[in-house]
Amino acid sequence: MGSLCNSTNPSPVSALKLPGLDRCNSKLVCCSNSKTGSVVQLPMGSSPGNSQPKTLTGEAGYVLEDVPHLTDYLPDLPTFTNPLQDNPAYSVVKQYFVNVDDSVAQKIVVHKSTPRGTHFRRAGPRQKVYFESDEVHACIVTCGGLCPGLNTVIREIVCGLNHMYGVKKVLGIDGGYRGFYARNTITLTPKSVNDIHKRGGTVLGTSRGGHDKGKIVDSIQDRGINQVYIIGGDGTQRGASVIFEEIRRRGLKVAVAGIPKTIDNDIPVIDKSFGFDTAVEEAQRAINAAHVEAESNENGIGLVKLMGRYSGYIAMYATLASRDVDCCLIPESPFYLEGAGGLFEYIEKKIKENGHMVIVIAEGAGQDLLSEVLRSSDQQDASGNKLLQDVGLWISQSIKDHFSRQKKMTINLKYIDPTYMIRAIPSNASDNVYCTLLAQSAVHGAMAGYTGFTVGPVNGRHCYIPFYRIIERQNHVVITDRMWARLLSSTHQPSFIPAKDVIEDTKEAEEQPQTPRTQTSEDNSSDDKLSMNKEMNELPVIG
Repeated sequence: MGSLCNSTNPSPVSALKLPGLDRCNSKLVCCSNSKTGSVVQLPMGSSPGNSQPKTLTGEAGYVLEDVPHLTDYLPDLPTFTNPLQDNPAYSVVKQYFVNVDDSVAQKIVVHKSTPRGTHFRRAGPRQKVYFESDEVHACIVTCGGLCPGLNTVIREIVCGLNHMYGVKKVLGIDGGYRGFYARNTITLTPKSVNDIHKRGGTVLGTSRGGHDKGKIVDSIQDRGINQVYIIGGDGTQRGASVIFEEIRRRGLKVAVAGIPKTIDNDIPVIDKSFGFDTAVEEAQRAINAAHVEAESNENGIGLVKLMGRYSGYIAMYATLASRDVDCCLIPESPFYLEGAGGLFEYIEKKIKENGHMVIVIAEGAGQDLLSEVLRSSDQQDASGNKLLQDVGLWISQSIKDHFSRQKKMTINLKYIDPTYMIRAIPSNASDNVYCTLLAQSAVHGAMAGYTGFTVGPVNGRHCYIPFYRIIERQNHVVITDRMWARLLSSTHQPSFIPAKDVIEDTKEAEEQPQTPRTQTSEDNSSDDKLSMNKEMNELPVIG
């Protein structure tokens, strides 16, 4: 099997030499494409578009989930020497290029008897590239909601293309996907993007929806664009996958690279999404303000609503980092208000103990408790996300109404919603470094001819991930995981078993008073409940 570094016109797939893997090995679960000579997987699952996942297997259960390459459908492309080897900045690097065999394991905690598992192709510069610097005409587009670090990613794609590969022609698409056919473009140069990382938002503008693949690919083709960098969340990456499939169908030499973005940190496979660290750090300001307000008033309650439509990562990590929070409510952990073990009872208990209380709630928590009158039924935004009611306003009013009816104590509740402040700020130092690595990894991959991929860190190593793995599901907090247990230990809050379970337990206790109870309503740790939660939240947790 040839090496990528020694071949004059290699295919990165056919050149790949996996440990214990031979192309004639009977253990290789793949087939040869007669048109391109590349190795593609036999059907083993669904993926967007018409293409099948590209997977190689080796001994000991080794599986490489590879990403598409331009040579899969354009087999006669010439290759060129990577200009990085003549770049003065890289002269001190011992090894310029990533080895063609390098892959990154998805799971690092294994047992000696378990198979080696799924791997992804390691990101980084390759010795041979499939674009000459002068022929590259790249574009960058940002879609969906704002997130700290967007401008940093834009800046580093432009500077990476220019400084590392000598690319001069980079366009910014103004206003999201619609900008391909409805807006003007912006010429991007290292000088024009020099200080944009110091600003929040995106200098390119953004929008939701606009996935007209025909118009988008027509625009790409008409403008002579051959590298497309798409920055956005799961909906955006789903659109990027469709765009890639149309480009492949037309046989265009265009590399499509995605950079996953979500402030909620709910993108699967990767360790975390950019902007998340900044969001958690900024959330501390709101929590601290709520704590000051609550502590300064008699029976004070500080209520903070944070982002998290379906995943409560920001709320959970901000709560753990703060140590001032008494109760954290997230979408993955159901709760109820009235009765024994409910939120109202816990608030009353906490205020009697400490004289004040701080509550953090994610925007997607408690939506099932909103009345049918308040709920937004099946309404969706342009990205297909369900429109949610403001649970913060609703629960703050519910708390006020409860204590007003009870007349046991007068409370002073302050509601803080820092949502748009958090996502509109510039990224912090940690996220700036992370965004740089994401952008440069995407540039290296596109120049090396990879396409139809998104980039991100897996177990600390950046790699190229097929679109279908990124958009197949969302990450959720696993409330039977240690991280959630750490939060419960920090806040001392109950797990909030549904009220009907508490009533059923009470009835059983009344019917069998001679049987001693081993669990109280505040334990909330019955095996049945844990089992149910595990089934509902079986997605992996970060950390």
